[in-house]
Amino acid sequence: MSDIFQRNCAVLMQRWPHVMQRLLAEERLTLSVELLEGPSPTLSVGGIQLTSRHDRIKEAQQQAASLPADCPQLHVYGTGLGDLQRVLLASTAADQVHVHILNGALFMLVLQSLEQDDWLDDPRISLHYAADHPEIRLPFFALPAELVLSDDANARIRDRLVSEVHVGFNNQPFDPRHPENRRLLERGRKLLESDPDVAGLFGTQPGRDAFVIATGPSLQQHLPRLRALSQMPERPLLICVDTALVPLRRQGIAPDVVVSIDHNITSRHLPPDDSALMTLVYLPRIDAELLAGWQGPRYVGYSSSPLYAEIRQQVPRAQLFVAGSVIHPAIDLAVKMGAARITLFGADFAFPGDKTHTGWDDGDLGPQVGISRHWVHDGRGEKVRTQLNFRSYLIELERYIVQHPEVRFFNTSRDGALIVGTEFDPDWTAP
Repeated sequence: MSDIFQRNCAVLMQRWPHVMQRLLAEERLTLSVELLEGPSPTLSVGGIQLTSRHDRIKEAQQQAASLPADCPQLHVYGTGLGDLQRVLLASTAADQVHVHILNGALFMLVLQSLEQDDWLDDPRISLHYAADHPEIRLPFFALPAELVLSDDANARIRDRLVSEVHVGFNNQPFDPRHPENRRLLERGRKLLESDPDVAGLFGTQPGRDAFVIATGPSLQQHLPRLRALSQMPERPLLICVDTALVPLRRQGIAPDVVVSIDHNITSRHLPPDDSALMTLVYLPRIDAELLAGWQGPRYVGYSSSPLYAEIRQQVPRAQLFVAGSVIHPAIDLAVKMGAARITLFGADFAFPGDKTHTGWDDGDLGPQVGISRHWVHDGRGEKVRTQLNFRSYLIELERYIVQHPEVRFFNTSRDGALIVGTEFDPDWTAP
């Protein structure tokens, strides 16, 4: 054991013996490690450079500048080589800097190689495994290299960090000043003014079971049984997302409510034929001609997006929860209608069986499977391919579920992403 490692371990054992024991139990890092020379030598792990090799301190100062200087609690995700921790301790008024380990084996490598006892011994430092907390803490800085190198045990927190980092970029298309957004809202204004408020549906189904049907690949296995159930006089409320309507209608299933929020939806996805007995709930950017062709009742609402801030003042309507995916308002509608139990179908947030959706060809509703480079854990604890936006949608649904303990949520397939907060319905879910 090197002198460096001994000193680092001594501090850890004194301050956080439980963390030290977990670090000692970590399996050896299997990725290739290379020392990169330069004005500020650094390590490359699995081809990922942990820090700059030109000026590590300047890089850390730039990272620290993104955090509020007067906040009493700061959070650093990833341990790096200790540079950001040192800069924060020297340059901020923080009472406490929480350092969250994203890869225990990687941190062990650093402890064996470089002196870290200086910042570890500072009383303002707290050290945690990131996954010990179910949610990310704000304000934070996530070290970029360790968002890539995060181990599987900390994957859920990593996904939340990535989603939070991307939120500003993801919201750019919904800028209320964008001419296309203004045009779409203006085109749909007459229908917005004449169609009833979605609040008219709230509280109309107290205590009823609701099935919320999305378009993930696992929906396919349930279609025959859903068809039989849909024809029964006493059955759950059926709410589907817009892209699920076509595969459902092919099976002779007529949902009670269809929810649509995406201005890219066309009559190909939402055919108006035989829609007289189905209620459509939509957000105002949907194509006005498509809406006008719908034969059944229509209800309109908003999301909390700044996109609707101005028009919401002029034409008041109730709000549905939207966080990127149409499944969010579909579930929120079921809750606000009064459902006490919600069962999810096709809510995969992933590509089980290397398929993207039920009833649509690969790439019809978005990127093809072949370009997916990300993963989530499925209901059996295995990795299943997905894409970044699906991971963000999953995260926001899990947060929503936490906020609604009065409702029981069930899932019907282990093939897609594990949705924390749901139970597997034994009557619908295969082992």
